[in-house]
Amino acid sequence: MAVPKRRKTSSKRDMRRANHDKVSAPTIVGCPNCEAPMVPHRVCGSCGFYKGRSVLKTEEPQEG
Repeated sequence: MAVPKRRKTSSKRDMRRANHDKVSAPTIVGCPNCEAPMVPHRVCGSCGFYKGRSVLKTEEPQEG
């Protein structure tokens, strides 16, 4: 049965465990069509465009 020859130090153990809980902020870019902030490789929530094509129908603000 395999047994470690030397005990792992607590700092090495903690460094190994530290990578599982990292949380990073999502990347935000400007929409190429309307310049609204959006997540890359997703449909723009404000104009409904993706890769230069209209994918979603968005409600136009009604005047009057």
